[in-house]
Amino acid sequence: MFLGALVDAGVAPEVLVDAVAALKVGAELEISRVNRSGISATKVDVIVNGQKDRPREVTDHAPVEHAPPPDHLHSHAHLEERGHLHHEHHRHSHPYAGQPTRGLEEIHEIIARAGINESAKEKAIAIFERLGAAEAKIHNLPIEQIHFHEVGAVDAMVDIVGAALGREALGIEEIISSPLNVGGGTVVCAHGRFPVPAPATVELLKGAPIYSSGIDAELVTPTGAAIVASITSRFGPFPAMAVRDTGYGAGERDLPGHANVLRISVGESLARADSKVADQEIAILESNLDDLNPQLFGYVMDRLFEAGALDVYATPVHMKKNRPGTLLTALATPEQADRLAEIIFAETTTLGVRRRLERRQVLARSWKTVATPFGEVRIKVASLNGTITGYAAEYEDCRRAALEHRVPLKMVMQEALDEYLRSSREE
Repeated sequence: MFLGALVDAGVAPEVLVDAVAALKVGAELEISRVNRSGISATKVDVIVNGQKDRPREVTDHAPVEHAPPPDHLHSHAHLEERGHLHHEHHRHSHPYAGQPTRGLEEIHEIIARAGINESAKEKAIAIFERLGAAEAKIHNLPIEQIHFHEVGAVDAMVDIVGAALGREALGIEEIISSPLNVGGGTVVCAHGRFPVPAPATVELLKGAPIYSSGIDAELVTPTGAAIVASITSRFGPFPAMAVRDTGYGAGERDLPGHANVLRISVGESLARADSKVADQEIAILESNLDDLNPQLFGYVMDRLFEAGALDVYATPVHMKKNRPGTLLTALATPEQADRLAEIIFAETTTLGVRRRLERRQVLARSWKTVATPFGEVRIKVASLNGTITGYAAEYEDCRRAALEHRVPLKMVMQEALDEYLRSSREE
């Protein structure tokens, strides 16, 4: 549904089709127009080895005698898992025993080898890490023992990589989500029948506003929950914005009295549209560290950024007992603060995290893509009251181009800035 909405909002279908081909996992996309309760929407089907993915069976606590026969459950569970994981230890103890699986390490390698840009790869891998961590916690297992069913893994890879690339293709700087209608009833998955939302979905959406309107269907899957938890900066009502494009992505079912679609609205916040300085509330988390192995610090920073931190930095400090230490500071939206605090407690030696809310002002920012001899590079442009105050070449784009063409990084950055200035003068 998310991929369908991205295409409907303006992402060229070739962006997703080429990304799926680059994964080289035997998958392809089928893109069509459908109607859901009177709303025309784009539907994206993932086809693996000639078979379409289907949503998991959902019932309203149906008696056993009304459940589908065993053969039906076996044939659909593998296709209908839609990102739900199972672990190696119980691989032969459920109805789907014997079906091939893929571990997170193998999935990471597949994405890393794919011919897509580095920032999308990093985001996709981070989403998978979050999905795996949730399942590992649910089953009380090390994350290394978490495995996807093969078809479920392919489907989840397509969804997650497509979401990461689609966001970049639209040049979206921030994603704000409404509260999520998770559905109801029960769902059949690898470990049996579970209530909706599934345990992994609940774990992934901790801190996010969720509700059920009483519809007996799984409206948010674990894969969908991992995506929205990873790319959404905050949850809330529809923001004040000048809408530029709107896209509707269709689900498989046409639910009576409910438009089974996901809507994406793309535009500028009114603060930016009016060329004013935006005012935001942010959470600041701090912790003093004097006994943390310095080798771990970079890993902690990466985890915090993956979890949605706006910024993370370290300041040398002198602490009690004349110990040199480090002040770890993380900036985040208030909605992400709890998640970041959990990571700091889990990954460092600290016994306490200080937290406070502050206001910050940010300049209006936009993206412009320029063509250089080394490939396309995005330029971040800052403005105040309609006047450009600064611009910079996106580091990851330049880094990737420099490595691919084996040229100095500074050469790529300078070429990108020169092209931006040339194109700006022509405009």
